[in-house]
Amino acid sequence: MLFGLLNLSFWGYVIALLVLTHITIIGVTVYLHRSQAHRSLELHPTISHFFRFWLWLTTGMETKQWVSIHRKHHAKCETIDDPHSPQIKGIRKVFFEGAELYKEAKTADTMERYGQGTPDDWMERNLYTKHSVLGITLMFIIDVVLFGIPGVTIWALQMLWIPLFAAGVVNGVGHYWGYRNFECPDAARNIIPFGAFIGGEELHNNHHTYPTSAKFSVKRWEFDLGWVYIRLLQFLKLARIKRVPPKLAETPGKLYADIDTLTAIITNRFQVMARYSKEVLLPVLEEETEKANTIMSKALLKRVKVLLIRTESLLNEEGKRQLADAIDKHHMLALVYQYRLKLQAIWSRTTATQRELLEALQEWCKQAEATGIIALRKFAANVAGFSTQKKLSRETG
Repeated sequence: MLFGLLNLSFWGYVIALLVLTHITIIGVTVYLHRSQAHRSLELHPTISHFFRFWLWLTTGMETKQWVSIHRKHHAKCETIDDPHSPQIKGIRKVFFEGAELYKEAKTADTMERYGQGTPDDWMERNLYTKHSVLGITLMFIIDVVLFGIPGVTIWALQMLWIPLFAAGVVNGVGHYWGYRNFECPDAARNIIPFGAFIGGEELHNNHHTYPTSAKFSVKRWEFDLGWVYIRLLQFLKLARIKRVPPKLAETPGKLYADIDTLTAIITNRFQVMARYSKEVLLPVLEEETEKANTIMSKALLKRVKVLLIRTESLLNEEGKRQLADAIDKHHMLALVYQYRLKLQAIWSRTTATQRELLEALQEWCKQAEATGIIALRKFAANVAGFSTQKKLSRETG
């Protein structure tokens, strides 16, 4: 019994650990995160209960606690009330003490306000929640019986896996370092190449941009492992996908913005702004940099490259000062930046009627084309062709 009933080789134990932790990661991303917290897909009761049982064994986490704290994170993101923001609490604390922050955030008010709709059956009340420690204790016994003395190490790494990768990497690094496809209001970023370990959760900027989407990848080269399992479950009739990221379509030859254009822009506003940055802001910035006649001016323009496209709520005082300095000294850059803000203001008018919003969009296009700035004129002309797609944000099983 020294090496357990299975009596594996060294690499056998390594593979066993990776398989066990992988199932746990998939349980977290598919069941807890996408199905329970965001309701982006429905799982067959058998699959849901398997994940509940497995997470009880391998983590001791309570569904309602995890879901309520995660929903609060989205509702209060990057504020003092965010349970685990590295922008507020610091990257070291969130990375190394992420699991403790979950325990600290567990309050009756949080559970009541954000935990609605989670399982509340006899098993949840009398076993999974009431005896959460029993699950990880049973896992310890199972590991020792199957793997012997190495099972103690396997169990310890199982207990560390979610606190490290989910609480530390995703909640910490995912709001601190990486790339951004979209300028969502918070600091969420995509981090690679951890996909095999955290099941697609590394695409955190994509998720915070479209939180109710069951699919986290949006670029052709991005890989969402959790989505692979969801599609497999869908194929087996064990899952129904409710929402995926919207796609911005274009209608060739369309000359004037209409209601369909307005709907497409509002629905796909993050994609529209990403295109504006790529097709207008950055080309104008490059042109202004080439024309700059001093080393200091060129250096300033290089420093503000990220600041130009970053959402204003994420700029610190120094960033705002540098951006204002660059805009003051470069008229063309100031103009395209102002048109970016004007375009954003259209969908921010929550009290305006649909007709008023359409008139504002049409006026924006007219004025943008009249500026004489080639990149801006081209973008404004293309805006009229933006349109919605069928099944824009829904995909059924």
